[in-house]
Amino acid sequence: MHRISCRLLFCLAAAFGVAAGASANDLQVRIGYLAHLPPRGPLLSNVIPEPSDAGRPGAELAIIDSNSTGRFLKQQFELQSAESAETSDVLAAAERLHQAGIRLFVVNAPAATLRQLSERLPDSLLFNAGSADDGLRREQCLGNVLHTLPSRAMLADALAQFLAVRKWTRWLLVTGTTADDIAYADALKRAAKRFGHKIVAEKPWSFDNDQRRSAQAEMPLFTQASEYDVVLVADERGDFGEYLPYNTWYPRPVAGTQGLTPTAWHKTVETFGAAQLQKRFEALAGRWMNDRDFAAWMAVRSIATGVTKLRAAEPQGIRHLLLNEQLPLDGFKGRKLSFRPWNGELRQPIALVHPRALVSTSPQDGFLHPHNEMDSLGYDRPEVSCDLASLTN
Repeated sequence: MHRISCRLLFCLAAAFGVAAGASANDLQVRIGYLAHLPPRGPLLSNVIPEPSDAGRPGAELAIIDSNSTGRFLKQQFELQSAESAETSDVLAAAERLHQAGIRLFVVNAPAATLRQLSERLPDSLLFNAGSADDGLRREQCLGNVLHTLPSRAMLADALAQFLAVRKWTRWLLVTGTTADDIAYADALKRAAKRFGHKIVAEKPWSFDNDQRRSAQAEMPLFTQASEYDVVLVADERGDFGEYLPYNTWYPRPVAGTQGLTPTAWHKTVETFGAAQLQKRFEALAGRWMNDRDFAAWMAVRSIATGVTKLRAAEPQGIRHLLLNEQLPLDGFKGRKLSFRPWNGELRQPIALVHPRALVSTSPQDGFLHPHNEMDSLGYDRPEVSCDLASLTN
């Protein structure tokens, strides 16, 4: 039986000495954390799995961070979380939290679940910390949803810029069979066209055998193609991509979902104060911070910054501030972050990493934009059919 777990972070904040000074006159800001974590299915490779609590510790840390300054501003932040593998359980938990008066939510869920939550909570403000779906940022924008997790388009553009700088312009694209793999491959194709790359061949991965036994024999033959500079892989679940490096027909680097990977956050990001955030997260969660954790952290910190500006926890007021770029945000990334008014996506630099090192950060030098260089990543205003800043929701 699937179980919903609800946790109140007031006691956690108190343990850090934050809540001790709270009084009845403090502004109480309650935030809901909703996670729909469906089973990922059987993996064909023996990869290290995602942590089962990805996202929630980031929100918890942001509550602690917000209370550390909030106590001087007479603000008290609390988090209530609900997590399940069943969509129906998450929707029911969302409605219970809504009935209890919560109107600010951080959501770690697939796009379909996020759409249902947006429809059921029309008077609330939701922060998407779990879906990289491009449609949510292009033509299916939701009026009450902002995005702190980068889209696949942002990730693909970040990688394509770096490959352009290195002049690795001829790509072999290897794509898995899941819907997410195909969506990631589509983002890579868009980025290739946008930044002048050529896909010399695209090969779908349709094998169901265990590559631990046969990668050395089969991968070189599978990756035979016209001369290429780099192998791009779209394998979000991790079925086969881990076995491409060092097993390609030509001795070429691998990038995409495996190899050199674009991501919003990684353990190797340490500059601009990020190392301190990493240490505080590891002390709280007992593991490394990942992109879902950072997206959830950024969502709560965006709420807290809006509350401080408004002196109120009013969702539409916070939404207005964020979408009208009146609230620059600090994300330990070396520049102020803000939400794009056309689709509600957080502008942010993207790290390019391999498992043990940061290689580069995009946008790359020389990729300019008329208004903001970070808008060279992902869907720019002319490419989007919605304009959230003009909607009253």
